[in-house]
Amino acid sequence: MKAVPATRKPEAASLSYALHGLALPASVLRALQKRGIYCTPGISVEHQHLAKRYVLRGVESGGAVSDMGRACAFVSPDGDPLPWLQSLDSIAVNGRHAIFLAESLVRVEMLRTVRTCELAITLHTLSNVPGRNRPEIATMLVFRGRDGFLPIDLWKDEHRALRGRMTPVFYDRAGEVLPLPLRFEKAIRKVTAAVCCVGCKHAHVGVPPIVGGLKR
Repeated sequence: MKAVPATRKPEAASLSYALHGLALPASVLRALQKRGIYCTPGISVEHQHLAKRYVLRGVESGGAVSDMGRACAFVSPDGDPLPWLQSLDSIAVNGRHAIFLAESLVRVEMLRTVRTCELAITLHTLSNVPGRNRPEIATMLVFRGRDGFLPIDLWKDEHRALRGRMTPVFYDRAGEVLPLPLRFEKAIRKVTAAVCCVGCKHAHVGVPPIVGGLKR
């Protein structure tokens, strides 16, 4: 895995990724807000008093309109889907879908502008600080894809069956294809579907928890 590249101190870069996800220009954030797409990629440290432990909290969120989409989701460091603490129902679309708690998690975040996509995959863990009880968030950049190309208009109804099967293609500066991390490829396909899900009202990556042998 590659460490977070930054001109600032490593801990400042780590905190920035954890709190804000992709660094998007103000014009892009305004465009998303104007279209009613609300993605909340921030990760926080929470204390479970009964269990006497700290965990990370993330929210799967986002959705799409025809010309834009943004979404973030969370999986385990092995790439397996995480069971949510609870799903979130709302009359509004393209917002929050489910809450996740874990001691370590990987965030998969994508922005789509028509067919051009940005992708960031980051690993987040708890890091103990000497002399302090409360841990901090340690973040490592696993993959960063810029100006990826989505070959099909997945947001159109006639291509709905292809959602969850395709990902954008990313290139390096020399024009060679960047291979996606294999253990996260399934999650990337699902997040690609999320940024093409017009009027999204459900989680694409997280799964229901199993209670008493049955999915809740």
